[in-house]
Amino acid sequence: MKIEKATWLLMCAIAAAGMCSAAAWAQNFPVKPVRYVIPFPAGSGNDIVGRLVTERLTRLWGQQVIVDNRAGASGTIGAAFVAKSPPDGYTLLHCNIAPNAISLSMIAKIPYQHKDFAPITRIGMPPNVIVVHPSVPFKSIKELVAYAKSNPGKLSYAAGTVGTSPHLTMEWLKLRMKFDIVHIPYKSAVQGTSDVIAGQIPINITNFPFLVAPVQAGRLRALAVASAKRQTLLPDVPTMQESGVPDFEVNSWYGVCAPAATPVALLDKLNADIHSVLRIPEVERRLTELGMPPAPTSREEFDKFMRAEIARWAQVIKDAGIPKL
Repeated sequence: MKIEKATWLLMCAIAAAGMCSAAAWAQNFPVKPVRYVIPFPAGSGNDIVGRLVTERLTRLWGQQVIVDNRAGASGTIGAAFVAKSPPDGYTLLHCNIAPNAISLSMIAKIPYQHKDFAPITRIGMPPNVIVVHPSVPFKSIKELVAYAKSNPGKLSYAAGTVGTSPHLTMEWLKLRMKFDIVHIPYKSAVQGTSDVIAGQIPINITNFPFLVAPVQAGRLRALAVASAKRQTLLPDVPTMQESGVPDFEVNSWYGVCAPAATPVALLDKLNADIHSVLRIPEVERRLTELGMPPAPTSREEFDKFMRAEIARWAQVIKDAGIPKL
């Protein structure tokens, strides 16, 4: 009995020492540069936000946080790279609604699943916005729907490629309101918006940060934002729910994830450090200017949020009959 008790005490001591060692190691992190993978092109909304966060993390840690733009396949190329990286905190993913929620149901042979990531925190939630060229005859969502129903096959809209948040937002709206317009896919949100400004395509839907300036300048007319509340930067633009589409909210969220099996102590440190960056007044102000005030979460809250998003978009894809890629 004494031997069993001694063995148990020894095991407890070893476990405690291991936990202390892991915690101490996490607190000393990082001791070398950190790779921050943004699975979208330079200049994109994800890139702008990711670089804002990484620049401040570099200052906080005294180690360079290197941005690695690994774009392609709706963000899944970069996400797959991080999923297969060592779980040591030195490779992080700028996770996003497309590769980390929508693509799990859109891509037939996706090389990862949600379980391959350790969610750290959400950064923010910019809504999608529907805008039109000023010359179009409709000035509200109701008028757009009525026009589309009266002119079948005549309207098209610019959005990201198949499986991106803007594309599925419009497809969900079409499903809900029972009308049809043609999707014109763009690899670059900037190019899609430019073509609508030029009058080549009548309608555009994309993330809020891209559309604030052209709407404020009168080069585009905003019909509705997909957020739950009106946006401070465009206070006269109604929400989708105010526009007659109940329970319709879509935010193209951004966050930070690590490979699965990253030590809990390190995940907790990363969560705390990113939260401290999001509380910096200059960072908070800039994110607010981009239409996405900081919306940080605990690790558990972000995981629950991501799982809910995965389930929601799987249902939309199924109901809309969108084939897998």
